[in-house]
Amino acid sequence: MTVQTAPITHQVVSPVPRDKWRSVLAGDPLALPEHSPEWVDALTDDGRYRDASRLYTFSDGREAILPFVRRRGLAGIGGWLLSYPSGWGMGGLVGAGIDVDVVRAVLGDLREQHWQRVAIRPDPQRWQAWAEALDANVLTIPRRVHIIDLGGGVDSVWHGLSNSARRHVRTAEQQGVHIETGQSGALLKDYYSLFLVSVDRWAEQQHEPRALAHARAKLRDPLSKLQFIGRHLGEGFLVTLAYIDGKPAAGSITLYGRTAHYTRSAMDRELVGRTGAGELVQWTAIKLACERGCTVYNMGESGQSAALAQFKEKFGARPVDYAELRLDRLPWTRADAALRRAVKRVLGFRDV
Repeated sequence: MTVQTAPITHQVVSPVPRDKWRSVLAGDPLALPEHSPEWVDALTDDGRYRDASRLYTFSDGREAILPFVRRRGLAGIGGWLLSYPSGWGMGGLVGAGIDVDVVRAVLGDLREQHWQRVAIRPDPQRWQAWAEALDANVLTIPRRVHIIDLGGGVDSVWHGLSNSARRHVRTAEQQGVHIETGQSGALLKDYYSLFLVSVDRWAEQQHEPRALAHARAKLRDPLSKLQFIGRHLGEGFLVTLAYIDGKPAAGSITLYGRTAHYTRSAMDRELVGRTGAGELVQWTAIKLACERGCTVYNMGESGQSAALAQFKEKFGARPVDYAELRLDRLPWTRADAALRRAVKRVLGFRDV
């Protein structure tokens, strides 16, 4: 299929052959770990989604991939293409030379398919090209992440930490906080027990019933999901845990590829206290990103939380604003948002 979109034409192949996918990925120094075919394999492992990735080959020689999954069954009637589903990280275009012309051509192609819903959470580092290509028919949901530039190496990143962050790291080391790291899903059970402790704390802060908070957490991030990801990403999936008196006290999950993405964290505040364990976990993951040659360390979504921003900026991270995109044939996004607001009002839910 050849589609004419000024100023360049393009051809589309879907799903993307794995050898081609890895070739395009290797040529993009900004590629996120979630841009890999292994990430889509993990996402489709339980059978609810299928690979709907699209390879765009342009007349000027450039190539770009838009990793998509399509919802199976009744929930996907009419075509629900997601890059990616909620709780599955960032997707969007990957490839060398992505600019506004490429994005505009891709958006034109997606509109011509007449799917019921298309959802894209693009790489924040490429947001400018997306922003310039948008029109009034694309619904945007504002997002914010924090990103650390690793280009100067580990010493430069260390000196970019705030005085308090360096002090907390040293305190944790002096107090004998024990750090363990596990690849491919190792340490996930200890991490998950810590995660459920955090869910209790978040439920109290948000005025959410504990049972509901646990149900939502296990629906969004069941242990099996994290195990799927660990199995498929292998060395690119790392759990970092801080132990105090033999008990897990703070932990994180970080994804590693051409770039690194800190994607999950949990903490037992009573155990951590003033030990600096949380800062030591984060610094350990950042050092590993430098050692693996990652170009940037994406610290994930911050929203409008001042506390999250303050924590991330202690490590030298800078805020980057971008948006999630929706192309809906019916007002699915607005209806979903209205329903969520109504439920929160009934529960007295507080977004913190």
